[in-house]
Amino acid sequence: MHRAALLLLGCLAAWIPAAAVEDCADHAAYAPGRELLAELERIVAPEGVQEAYEVPVNGVRHWVHVRGQDRANPLLLFVHGGPASPVIPTLWQFQRPLEEYFTVVHYDQRGAGRTFRLNPPEAIDGTLRIQQYVDDAIALAEHLRQRYGKRKLVLAGHSWGTVVGMHAALQRPDLFHVYVGIGQVIHARTNERLSFEYGLARARAEGNAAAVAEMEAIAPYPGDAPLTRERIVTARKWAQHYGGLSAFRDNSRWFFHGALLSPDYDDADRCAIDAGSLFTLGRVLEEFLQVDFRGVREFPLPVVMFMGRHDYTTPSQPTEEWLRQVRAPYRHGEWFERSAHLVPWEEPGHALVALLQHVRPLAVAGEEGGANDGAGVGSVR
Repeated sequence: MHRAALLLLGCLAAWIPAAAVEDCADHAAYAPGRELLAELERIVAPEGVQEAYEVPVNGVRHWVHVRGQDRANPLLLFVHGGPASPVIPTLWQFQRPLEEYFTVVHYDQRGAGRTFRLNPPEAIDGTLRIQQYVDDAIALAEHLRQRYGKRKLVLAGHSWGTVVGMHAALQRPDLFHVYVGIGQVIHARTNERLSFEYGLARARAEGNAAAVAEMEAIAPYPGDAPLTRERIVTARKWAQHYGGLSAFRDNSRWFFHGALLSPDYDDADRCAIDAGSLFTLGRVLEEFLQVDFRGVREFPLPVVMFMGRHDYTTPSQPTEEWLRQVRAPYRHGEWFERSAHLVPWEEPGHALVALLQHVRPLAVAGEEGGANDGAGVGSVR
């Protein structure tokens, strides 16, 4: 399946890997840019950490990437979207300011990026189930606590990663100070409906007859008909064309080609992103479409949701509704008015400020042995 189609199938831009098909070729011309970025991003602070290594997790060799200016800072584990769309290749676009306040950990999930490259496909075939991804995240959190001498971690998930992250937080709240959902999935089928309705409304308003015809041909959506790849492609295509992935843009080339300048991935790694996405997609799609957290009324951790006002990839309305009714030690919803689905990339300054206001204090207090619910119930605004 062409990468453009993969983009349209996912719960994020992340159904498409971070680079385009042609990015598998030799791109020596980008080497000087990568070298400059590598030098700029080099952690030189004596108390800092900059590590990339592989670690066995539940029988699969996982690739882990850790950066921060001060080991004393809270440890933040980021669960990427997709599935199989690692964030490591585009960290250079947004992460450096976060590293002054957190030690940030990313990992390529089984079937994704460098982890896919490290393991023969038969080692993971048959294991790509949501619970397995959750078990991996929990095991990795345990490993990181021991390696870096922390009581707990901040857990953050983006898009598909919020499915993994929510389950991990619910199953092992003892491991985490706070959960941060970015482009949160609450109910997959509701997301499909809202995304479709947005795309159709915009197409009608703009007189896009071709788009209207395509979308009306699959209505009602999702309806009772099977949610095939073809129907999902058609539904997602126009919502993302009208800025539902990257606000006010009809494409997100800046994001998907960002890996070309990554100092952390070489050309073979970029090819592995594409291969891993193709390998993973069909194996997880059916289970993903059944995701439903609407019945979760008690959450055991402080919870903070980052919601893009223009997100019609994982629409924010269900997240806002869920957050208003859930009981949690602390809860806060942060709206990002200039973002769609790619909040950390689209509004990195706002994301940093929100983390400093609503997440880091809870993590610092918790790491020092204090209660992580001392701030009380937050707001949804």
